[in-house]
Amino acid sequence: MSRLDIQHEGHVCHVYLNRPELRNAFDAETIAELTHTFSELTTDKAMRAIVLGAHGKAFCAGADLNWMRAMADYTWAENHADGARLAHMLWTIASSPVPVIAKVQGDCYGGGVGLVACCDVVVAADQVGFCLSEAKLGLSPATISPYVIKALGERAARRYFVTAERFSAARAQALGLVHEVCAADDLHEATQQVVHSITHNGPAAVRACKQLVKDVAGQPVNDALRDMTARRIADIRASDEGREGLQAFLQKHSPAWLADARPAPIKPGVRDHAEPND
Repeated sequence: MSRLDIQHEGHVCHVYLNRPELRNAFDAETIAELTHTFSELTTDKAMRAIVLGAHGKAFCAGADLNWMRAMADYTWAENHADGARLAHMLWTIASSPVPVIAKVQGDCYGGGVGLVACCDVVVAADQVGFCLSEAKLGLSPATISPYVIKALGERAARRYFVTAERFSAARAQALGLVHEVCAADDLHEATQQVVHSITHNGPAAVRACKQLVKDVAGQPVNDALRDMTARRIADIRASDEGREGLQAFLQKHSPAWLADARPAPIKPGVRDHAEPND
């Protein structure tokens, strides 16, 4: 992997965009590496959480300039194939059964906003700026739009798609794109707290909860939905993990899944906070 830095921490994986000298801009190789990495991680039954972060000053500046220069000469078919690869990468992240936490330390533009919108939980430093900048280049954020519109809401998307204005982390939180905003020095700890919360829950229950949100959101509360939710609760109550969790609660002891849920935290180090371009 030349575009990513991958660090394993027990049942958690930290995936860092690792081209700080180019503000972690996207290119075809980055898209391919992200697709491959998330495809591998999400099929690992032992994986409990994935943290998506970046090294350097920017989280992601959008498309790489050299990649964009090459696109200028693409045919329609080549552009369609290129867009399809980006769409598949975003879907691979968004459809992961494993919770994905975005750790946003720096500015996030264009496709970077799409990456963040695909994640389940987003923690951002308070100085971070967001921008859906495509219209400035005579383009549109078409491929990332399904995820960004869900995260921002239609009304906010209408504004920021057409104005390409920069908006703050605090504004992103108010709109729903970001869940938690903290001081830059506290970003590592705040992200680790989210990871800690997830990994201390039942692993199968966490995956079931993530899938439940996808399956229930936007659905009418009719007979079919009520029956589906009743079946889901019956399934999980009757599962080994459900029985273990309930008995642990009633008998006041720790459930089995906590035995391996306490890996030593990754301490902020040279790669996290002292990048060559900082």
